[in-house]
Amino acid sequence: MQNNLLLKVQDLKVYFPVKHGLFSGEKIFVKAVDGVSLDLEPGETLGLVGESGCGKTTLGRAVIRLIEPTAGRIFFEGEEITGLKGRALRARRRRFQMIFQDPYGSLNPRMTIGQIIGEAIDIHHLAADATARSARIESLLKAVGLDPAHAQRYPHEFSGGQRQRIGIARGLAVEPKLIVCDEPVSALDVSVQAQIINLLQDLQRERGLAYLFIAHDLAVVEYISRRVMVMYLGKAVELAPARIICREPKHPYTQALISAVPVIDPGSKRKRIFLPGDVPSPINPPGGCPFHPRCPVAEERCSAEIPPLRQVGPGHWAACHLATPAPGAALQF
Repeated sequence: MQNNLLLKVQDLKVYFPVKHGLFSGEKIFVKAVDGVSLDLEPGETLGLVGESGCGKTTLGRAVIRLIEPTAGRIFFEGEEITGLKGRALRARRRRFQMIFQDPYGSLNPRMTIGQIIGEAIDIHHLAADATARSARIESLLKAVGLDPAHAQRYPHEFSGGQRQRIGIARGLAVEPKLIVCDEPVSALDVSVQAQIINLLQDLQRERGLAYLFIAHDLAVVEYISRRVMVMYLGKAVELAPARIICREPKHPYTQALISAVPVIDPGSKRKRIFLPGDVPSPINPPGGCPFHPRCPVAEERCSAEIPPLRQVGPGHWAACHLATPAPGAALQF
């Protein structure tokens, strides 16, 4: 494993049991994440995109151990954290935090803003006394653009954008190195979205933070991310630098996603790609390539052979039999 990596995930799987067969007793699973690998450098932003239900949020939660992985390995700062439990996991959890999608449901309405932010400080014993604790809370509120005098107010007294700033301050309270951002702007107005994105970028530069940025808005992901991973039915189907994946997508699914992004320039023309049918059930995914039932260019082998995630250009990988690999490229990511 590279020594400079902050996070490395190898063949991660998260299966949820849903029921047993009526007569056979066989367990049936929802394959929410099915063999995903990724890595993240310090201070980098990796975007995760895909349709609802593709496994983005489950992957993000599993990476920071809010959900137990079924299989695979997770390394953080060179240490494997896959099997950590109890006190050992809590001691390392301050190094990775999460910003949740819903700024209204993620804050305890019975606690003041100061109590919400101070809770993590207390749990990890990050302040020597009450004075130091108050000073730390004041500093965090200033860092996210809020008035420290608001520490005694309750969540219902704030707008959605202000609540998301509070959630960011809560995540920063323990001085993490990695923050999983689970669609942090999707519930906000467009003008407020830009403010929150700019705030996240400022904090990243000031504090050296790495983000795993989960979203369905490709324009937002391209703006904030250095690299982007596209997921479909629990699998990674394409990975590339943000600018390349948005301008030269190789996987048919990514091409369909890009075609759905609105074009601001009325003179520009983009052919819309409409995908037939619905996303298959993760309980019983199709054999071969998971995208082949909806793929407009699928061939016979696509229904029988699972395509490996292989290199098709500099820093660009795609899981498609029809994507032309780069000369001398490795066959497996």
